[in-house]
Amino acid sequence: MQVDFKRLGAGPVLAVLLMLTGCTALGPDFVRPAPPSEAAFLHAPVSPSRTPASLPAAWWTLFGDARLDELEHLTLADSPTVHASAARLLQARAQWSAADAARQPTLTLGASSERLRSSATTPQAIALGGRSIEGSQHTARGTLSWELDLWGRLRRVVESAGAQAQAAEAQAAGVRLLLTTQVASLYWQWRGATSELDVVNRALVTRQQARQLVADRLRVGLASELDLDRADVELANAEAELQSLGRQQSLLEHSLAVLVGSSPSKPLPTLGTVTASFQLPAPPAVPVGLPAQVLAQRPDLAASVAQLHAASADIGIAEAAFYPTLQLTGNYGYASESLRHLANGRSRTYELGPLALTLPMLDGGRRRADLALAKARHEEAAAELSGRLLIALREVEDALSDGEHLQKQGEHQTAARMAADRVQAMATARYERGLSSYLEVTDAQRLSLAAERAATQIAAQRLQTAVALMRALGGGWQEAAPPGPVAANPSLATPSAQ
Repeated sequence: MQVDFKRLGAGPVLAVLLMLTGCTALGPDFVRPAPPSEAAFLHAPVSPSRTPASLPAAWWTLFGDARLDELEHLTLADSPTVHASAARLLQARAQWSAADAARQPTLTLGASSERLRSSATTPQAIALGGRSIEGSQHTARGTLSWELDLWGRLRRVVESAGAQAQAAEAQAAGVRLLLTTQVASLYWQWRGATSELDVVNRALVTRQQARQLVADRLRVGLASELDLDRADVELANAEAELQSLGRQQSLLEHSLAVLVGSSPSKPLPTLGTVTASFQLPAPPAVPVGLPAQVLAQRPDLAASVAQLHAASADIGIAEAAFYPTLQLTGNYGYASESLRHLANGRSRTYELGPLALTLPMLDGGRRRADLALAKARHEEAAAELSGRLLIALREVEDALSDGEHLQKQGEHQTAARMAADRVQAMATARYERGLSSYLEVTDAQRLSLAAERAATQIAAQRLQTAVALMRALGGGWQEAAPPGPVAANPSLATPSAQ
């Protein structure tokens, strides 16, 4: 169908077309999912805070460890994984810009020059006396093309692309959160292995002193060869444990190097030289907040909400395919046989139209299938969001429960370590006085070493649990203000809005 613009006039026609492009978009407007209804976390403190878990963006600074701060800085600056996620975000934003550009008129400029000669033997030429037309033609022209968004299809396309860009932004934040928590967890494992090395080194010194005591007593006939052999066994066991812990420490250093974007063949200067008595600190207090806040704080959940938004917009795109499309074209330029007359006013040529209306008819059910597919994908996205929310709440509860039990376990283990130290001191004193055999000393040494190593392991686990809790709460990342549907909120109308 074509419209005669000469009778209507270009001005009124364009005004009507602009009003038509402001119609409400087809499909459902996006509604953000409701947050969890739980009043508090099951394993939260008795009086949970009603304010959000206000973790800083650099959440690892809560540990107050300069080595950890430097490792996290290197990770965010040099990790290839962070760079890849940033590139994916740029791709999503570029796609958003491309989708928005499709809503705007397209103007192309062109110029051509040709030599023409018509046939003298065609029916038209014979009717004109067998004459042919020969000459040159030079043309300079601009062509305008614009699809009028009557049903909001293009707006829904922009809305979907904008939601995908938001999902990519949240996923990039999720990658940063995952990497920084992995670095922190590995670091505290490394610190735990280092502290255990210190414990075993001190135990090795104690065993060396004990062996020397047995050797001295053997020379004066107060001990047997069996006692000396037992002392040698305990000394060798301690030296073997040092090698095992050194191997574990090396593997952790290699993993840390890869995460921060460094070669594992080079030592990490950030870790520096570890001195004796490298004690583990107490974990920081983490404000937990409420379950409803997790939906807004976690990057993976924010990405799922954005993907649900995109799926909702895709339904509108599929519904708009059932309606006609309206395409406006036009051109303006100059055409002349001679280049010197090309810019002459008499050489001007223009055409406004046609205004082409295309109405889809038969397609074998393809559009119905596309609409059913879009609705099914929306249902899938909603179900996946619900599943991820449950997993997020479980991760918070797991971390809270682990922290609670590890704290109590650490208190009991500290008491056990102190008792084991007293047993070792008493057994050594009894052996020196000849009141017991060396077997009691070796048993006491093993008991003391096991108790101290267990206490160190629990302290490291508590720090790793604090990291897990911060990750479960979403770290220090906060989602930007959520955009509403295109029809009600123009924040997704153009990529420059965000």
